[in-house]
Amino acid sequence: MKTVRFDFYVLDGLMPDLVGHDKQPSAFVVYLYLWTRRASSRSRRVRASHQTIADDTGLSKSAVQAAMKNLLRRKLIRSELEFKTAVPQYTVLRPWRKGKG
Repeated sequence: MKTVRFDFYVLDGLMPDLVGHDKQPSAFVVYLYLWTRRASSRSRRVRASHQTIADDTGLSKSAVQAAMKNLLRRKLIRSELEFKTAVPQYTVLRPWRKGKG
């Protein structure tokens, strides 16, 4: 079984902020999902559709869409498209680590 490391801030600061303050536990779940997918790959980016994330996390697609909107707004992830209909590539950002995204 693989081990994934998280910055202490993810559980100590980000979780209460997203779940308690923003009232978006789905955003925290999606952030953890992207973090673990990124950690298990060799790429710095995670390619996943909203439907794939919904299926893998047990969230609804609309909950994933709302979570993504919140994570993008808070600059916790970056989304890139190769072309308009491509599956997005997400980069997990860590703004609490200045300059180390």
